[in-house]
Amino acid sequence: MTDNVIIIPTRLEATRLPNKPLKKINNKEMILHVYEAAKNANVGEVIIASPNEQINDLIASVKGISVKTNSNHQTGTDRIFEVFDKFLKREPQTIINLQGDMPNIKPESIKLLSNYIKKQLCDIATLGSKFQDNQEMQNINNVKVVTKKVLSNNQFDEAVDFFRTEENVKKGHIYHHIGIYGFTKEALLRYVSLKRTKKELNRNLEQLRALENNMKIHVGYTSSSPLSVDTEKDLQDIQELMKI
Repeated sequence: MTDNVIIIPTRLEATRLPNKPLKKINNKEMILHVYEAAKNANVGEVIIASPNEQINDLIASVKGISVKTNSNHQTGTDRIFEVFDKFLKREPQTIINLQGDMPNIKPESIKLLSNYIKKQLCDIATLGSKFQDNQEMQNINNVKVVTKKVLSNNQFDEAVDFFRTEENVKKGHIYHHIGIYGFTKEALLRYVSLKRTKKELNRNLEQLRALENNMKIHVGYTSSSPLSVDTEKDLQDIQELMKI
């Protein structure tokens, strides 16, 4: 078993875009694009975590590893913890939680995050990029992260806040948050033991639970800005963007 693992939580029951992981992009299911990017990063074992047989069968068809998880998890992190706890027996030292709806994420971005969390300079590491325009900034589906200092290429700084809408803005440097997290083993164990916080529930952002409990989150800058697919329009955009 590897010391470093990438776990991709995914399910078919998304409210805004049902059956999202199985939507086709270039005649390939979205979850397979994410899975292949994770494999190509070559940083450790890659495991799909899903309660859905259709997804598990698809991953099995490409000889990948997929673990059937409980269907009642409240968050994606709860789902990856089930795999870490029961399937991996808590052995990996670093765990990457990669969202299954970013089909154009670059393997280099995953590798950047993995290399950093191995240094154990923080509890949780994640990534951010620049907003392309004001419209992208205003979109409430795009999560924003605030850092203490200006981020430069491949450098990390401490996260101050995460938000969706402007009324939540704090002073600082604002970047487009990318939905990938690296946990140390100790941080993941602590995180799942904490109760969900009011701010986490109000903004529907899991990472606020960590900040509100004084866990240190570092954000790394990447010039790549993968699109998170949440709506039918997002799907159309990514299909156009990834045309061969």
